[in-house]
Amino acid sequence: MFRFRSATAVFAALALGVSAASAADPAGLTAPAPFVHPGLLHTSADLLRIRQLLTAGQEPWKSGFETLRQDRCSRADWKLNGPLETVTRGPLASAGNAQMVQDGNAAYQNALMWCLTGGEAHAKKAVEILNAWSATLRKMDGRDVQLSAGLNGFKFVNAAELMRHTYPAWTPADVARCERMFRDVVVPPIRNFALHANGNWDAACIKTLLATGVFCEDRALFDQAIRYFRSGAGNGRLTNYVFNEAGQCQESGRDQQHTQLGLGLLAEACEIAWHQGIDLYSEADSRLLKGFEYTARYNLGDDAVPFVPHTDTTGKYRHKKISADGRGRLRPIYEMVWNHYQNRRGIPAPFTRRAADRIRPEGAAQGADHPGFGTLLFSLAPPINEAPRTPR
Repeated sequence: MFRFRSATAVFAALALGVSAASAADPAGLTAPAPFVHPGLLHTSADLLRIRQLLTAGQEPWKSGFETLRQDRCSRADWKLNGPLETVTRGPLASAGNAQMVQDGNAAYQNALMWCLTGGEAHAKKAVEILNAWSATLRKMDGRDVQLSAGLNGFKFVNAAELMRHTYPAWTPADVARCERMFRDVVVPPIRNFALHANGNWDAACIKTLLATGVFCEDRALFDQAIRYFRSGAGNGRLTNYVFNEAGQCQESGRDQQHTQLGLGLLAEACEIAWHQGIDLYSEADSRLLKGFEYTARYNLGDDAVPFVPHTDTTGKYRHKKISADGRGRLRPIYEMVWNHYQNRRGIPAPFTRRAADRIRPEGAAQGADHPGFGTLLFSLAPPINEAPRTPR
């Protein structure tokens, strides 16, 4: 049987606070409610629920946990690849990016291992990585800097959010230094999004600005990302990315790996917003779900999906037919979305579910692209004890 080495009561108390804060003002009729913490991809209620399911040895969480536990980035004896003062990402040359990717994955996964097992060696490793990078990193640059800051930064800020609110031994001075790293190094390259690029770039910016807004208690930053998701000018705005009711995506004619990337990034933004009482999943008549269903259906082998020729917001990317490049190589992005629509909201998502079932239990993502491990982290047993929320 699964055993914990720290007090579950701590998470139970935090979970009560999450429930109260989330329900305080679901319609947004008064001043914004305080941010929920931890409140990015995982709340205290989520962590407590998973711990209880693991204690009971229930599937699919048990198998999902084994997938996380066995991943090398989850080891408490992880040897740091960095830190570095400058991280550069470009199409032809990068420096330090691979090191930041790996250390960010290790920080996030060790933070999860701490939260789910109570093993303090994992907590110390997560904090060691966060402290090392926040003391050293001064610049992120390169032609693809929005991807580097958006994808890599997301793993670091999720690790930091978990540790800040579950591990009192992480000192206030170290937390403050980590916050400065996000504000001064990660945010500047992504604050104006990526209007020149395919939509997955924008989506990376959106989710990391949302996450940093929560961690740093920066309502203006958080709200900026919400506005862009809804009405931004670039390809990453929801209705520019999933641009029609059929669910065709801006990158569907490019290849399937980037289409899944963009959808997954937007879904992660929705999950953060949901935990903060904002229902982006329902935007534009659940347009995100239509994108997932369309993409899952095609990647599961259905040739009957409709396709219309499309030119993106920049005018550079023109596609006349759906791309078979990468078809069938499913990314670990489907569990979270299927569980939200079907198990939280009772909205069928049959193709998304089939995609999730095909790769269950979800494992690590490519690089820092997604959180991965969705079978463990996002599976819900219907019905769950969570009140529906009014979109705002």
